[in-house]
Amino acid sequence: MRLALPMTIGLAVVLAAAACGGGAAPPPPAPQPNQDSIEAARREQATRDSIAREQARRDSAARAQAEADRIRRQRESDSLQALAREGDAVKAMIARAVHFDFDKSNIRPGEDTEILDEKLRVLQANPGLTLEITGHADERGSDEYNLALGNRRALSAKQYLTGRGIDAGRLTTKSMGEEQPVDPAQTEDAWAKNRRDEFTAGGSATLRRP
Repeated sequence: MRLALPMTIGLAVVLAAAACGGGAAPPPPAPQPNQDSIEAARREQATRDSIAREQARRDSAARAQAEADRIRRQRESDSLQALAREGDAVKAMIARAVHFDFDKSNIRPGEDTEILDEKLRVLQANPGLTLEITGHADERGSDEYNLALGNRRALSAKQYLTGRGIDAGRLTTKSMGEEQPVDPAQTEDAWAKNRRDEFTAGGSATLRRP
């Protein structure tokens, strides 16, 4: 019976310790974020957002400018091409020759007057334009005669144009006689081609279609 007392005391001690909160200690409380750190993070994020918006704005402006430049260059290219096409068309009008009957220097009505009227309109639309008119003859006749005949043919075209209001100072004439045939054959068709006036433009750099 004396042995039971120590066991009773030991049990009581254990129970008392448990009742007093013995065992593992509770974990420490989690640290609370510092308010200054939160504000600093917010300001940093706002700065990054502002930089990103500004960069996006600049990128958009750069794209818009690049597109505007591309459109401008395309329009300039289209305009230059249109001017070149127009200039080529006017040069073709100027280059058309008029032809003459055998041993004649008068301008024939019909196609030849229409060709000269076309040149008249070109000259009127391009005040800076000048023309050199070169008269030609076929190979029949002497060199001297054909030079004189070519000169008369060139003067006929000049008089046609000046008679319709073109200043004579814009038109010059010369004769090549039989020296520059377009067709060297000795046939009626070749001779008909060679009896002609040719026209060369000068003065105006940009030609406008009438």
